[in-house]
Amino acid sequence: MSGYQPSLFDGADTAGDQAVVRFAGDFAGWQRAARRHLAAAVPPEAIWWQPAPVSFEAESDAAAARASERPGTIRVPKRFVELARAAACHSAPDRWALLYRLLWRLTHGERHLLSLAGDSDVATVSGYAKAVRRDVHKMKAFVRFRAVDEAGYETPRYVAWFEPSHDIVAYAAGFFVRRFANMRWSILTPERSVHWEGEGTPWFSPGADRAQAPGEDPLEMAWQTYYESIFNPARVKWSAMRSEMPVKYWKNMPEAQLIPKLVAGADRRVATMEAARRDTDTLHCGPRPASPAAVTEAAAEAYPAFSLERLAARAALCRNCALCGPATQTVFGEGPVDARLMIVGEQPGDREDLAGRPFVGPAGQLLDRALAEAGIDRQEIYLTNAVKHFKFTPRGKQRLHAKPDYDEVRACRPWLEAELGHVNPATVITLGATAARALLTREIAVTRERGRPIAWHGRTLWPTVHPSHLLRAGETNGPGYARFVADLARAATE
Repeated sequence: MSGYQPSLFDGADTAGDQAVVRFAGDFAGWQRAARRHLAAAVPPEAIWWQPAPVSFEAESDAAAARASERPGTIRVPKRFVELARAAACHSAPDRWALLYRLLWRLTHGERHLLSLAGDSDVATVSGYAKAVRRDVHKMKAFVRFRAVDEAGYETPRYVAWFEPSHDIVAYAAGFFVRRFANMRWSILTPERSVHWEGEGTPWFSPGADRAQAPGEDPLEMAWQTYYESIFNPARVKWSAMRSEMPVKYWKNMPEAQLIPKLVAGADRRVATMEAARRDTDTLHCGPRPASPAAVTEAAAEAYPAFSLERLAARAALCRNCALCGPATQTVFGEGPVDARLMIVGEQPGDREDLAGRPFVGPAGQLLDRALAEAGIDRQEIYLTNAVKHFKFTPRGKQRLHAKPDYDEVRACRPWLEAELGHVNPATVITLGATAARALLTREIAVTRERGRPIAWHGRTLWPTVHPSHLLRAGETNGPGYARFVADLARAATE
């Protein structure tokens, strides 16, 4: 230590026998300071680390700053860099000194230090990194975007409020940039906020107040209805639920408002489900309307020849697969016979099966909203499904959606082909993988091929996701929904 002079280093002064090292309080700032002091052979016990507030402007340019640095001669395992980058986000005030002590030991003869899980320094830093990564996981899972109109922009900005336990906003920003690359969004937290404009690099700003985030969204009622319908009381483990979804996040999650009520009624609902399993005489469950009047061949023939009405009446007689038994009725397509745009979904849901019309349930309501935002009039398009009967699994009084298999899709294909022949649309939008496969007769990765036109038998086919996918993912107002609207708009105009 006799040759060490703190004044040689930027931001260093003395406090007794220690050098006070002041640095930008993030990983990049610590990394630069640690390299300088390590190169000068300054031992850990001789440094008092004093982080300064991070400049949000500087943080936005952190990647460029790191790229401009000349490579040093310090060699450490890649695992240490990854561990340190995560642990640096922890709220513990001793993290900077601890990281430098690990760095010093790694470069002074303890090359295999990180393999010693029982070492106190390694164990503590690993615990910090684990806590940070868990906090990031919660942020990815529980951020809920809400649309906000912004002056000067045709499309809304999507704003979310989140309260992390550690300083993870910059650490987690890359995930949200990749996941919602085509949207403009902001994530507000008490300590700092991150913003993305759809291009360039994300930028950061000081922390915000909960009041600056938007409140309830009009579509949240539909999302709550969907969440309630998929809630399985037989799998409720209250302690595990609170561990994986801590109560602190509930106030920002629309579906969480239902959890106390759903949990309170879980035992009763499980008993009802068990009773229903013992009664296996019929697959029909739940309140059902009176069966529609039986359609006969003669009644079908009463409609004009080569009309959609006759086609729908004949489809009501279909017995090509076993789905006609448990379903209430055939749900045929609807829309003008001269529609230039046809939308094909997977199959009718519970609401559609009871009503006898396509897309009238929660997914249909979301589709209606998306169509309106895309500038498409539902009355001018033809809506149908690849499968015309509702396939479900009975659970007490509920009927849970079950994906149709290949034979059931193939059995319904003649009706879909007949609809295409009658309507003769120039453009077909397929919602989900089942609908795309029904027409293309091949598997398709919708998430990869969505939004790309496919030339198909003289028509243009546009694959995209099904609205129910957005409901399950909780993206009824976020970037995922906006991309769905963009898919619809592009298919309708190009």
